Amino acid sequence: MSATSVRLVASDLDRTLIYSAAALGLRMPDAEAPRLLCVEVYEGKPLSYVTETAAGLLAELGRAAVFVPTTTRTREQYARIHLPGPAPAYAICANGGHLLVDGVPDPDWRAAVDRRIAADCAPLEEVRAHLLRTADPAWLLKERVAEDLFAYLVVERALLPDGWVKELGEWAAMRGWTVSLQGRKVYAVPRPLTKSAAMREVARRVGADETLAAGDSLLDADLLAAADRSFRPSHGELADIGWTAPGLVVVPEAGVAAGESIARRFLSE
Repeated sequence: MSATSVRLVASDLDRTLIYSAAALGLRMPDAEAPRLLCVEVYEGKPLSYVTETAAGLLAELGRAAVFVPTTTRTREQYARIHLPGPAPAYAICANGGHLLVDGVPDPDWRAAVDRRIAADCAPLEEVRAHLLRTADPAWLLKERVAEDLFAYLVVERALLPDGWVKELGEWAAMRGWTVSLQGRKVYAVPRPLTKSAAMREVARRVGADETLAAGDSLLDADLLAAADRSFRPSHGELADIGWTAPGLVVVPEAGVAAGESIARRFLSE
């Protein structure tokens, strides 16, 4: 690849590059634990971390490639994160529903997303009503709508009835929606709302010759499959089902060490 070639790196954030205290996965004496850098503060409390080594790698990556943070977080939730290195020129939020250009949402992209959803999917209000109607207060902790695009429930996972998620997924599929259970969250997302579509749009705009991606969850699968080369950690929903795709590398590390390993592999590529 020539010196003028453009590489685009689109990476999920939570439990891929950045980690909450509960997700760090450190099982070693404090003397051997890596030094951590806080990259997110919420309500005055530190929330997410990377290793100091990963911080240096990410800063270098931001100068060496078109680095595109790619998240299911809303714009407001994404704004709480401050990654090392130059501010990304592009970021993907709300699972592809918003494309940020120098921190500002692109209204044309959002309008195009809304048109695709309206053409192929049942209305959000219908899906949300079904979620609430079928959920049991005994295990439903919270219900949320993100950016007027998709809905999710926060649940007590151990109390979920067998088959409930499967039945919900079958109901949603007939209406153009997908369902996934990730940790304590049950997501209902319109099928056209994908991280991969937004990544392809950024790749078109910057003239990328090659795309790299990373992610750990079911909502990242389309992103990893669409990239030329991709990485996932040895934890998460994709690891639980043994998910793979052409060009995918599974890093052997889990927890915050996986985030450092993925950042290093992005640079080595």
